[in-house]
Amino acid sequence: QVQLAESGGGVVQPGGSLRLSCAASGSFLFVYDMAWYRQAPGKQRKEVATISSSGSTYVLDSVKDRFTISRENAENTMWLQMRNLKPEDTAIYYCNAEIYVAGCGAKAYWGQGTQVTVSS
Repeated sequence: QVQLAESGGGVVQPGGSLRLSCAASGSFLFVYDMAWYRQAPGKQRKEVATISSSGSTYVLDSVKDRFTISRENAENTMWLQMRNLKPEDTAIYYCNAEIYVAGCGAKAYWGQGTQVTVSS
């Protein structure tokens, strides 16, 4: 009933930019916090940025000067604007959202991930 769909990944040269998007769809009442995670091969999934329904944000220190998280509540969408990308940013990026569904309460949902590859 509830799905998160990510898009915007791809292959980019160092110094390039990408804009990831995540949209929630289905039957739900409200989307609370949303977040971006990334997972590089052989490493644990790591939180990159979060944004609350009120617009409060957190961004990982190592990317804070390059990444910007935003959302549009009316469209239940979230974006991650990434600039000056570096090879170490290469990972699968996942969308996460806490969503309130009638009869189920608040539940965490995950997208299937979108690959970001930064390479010369």
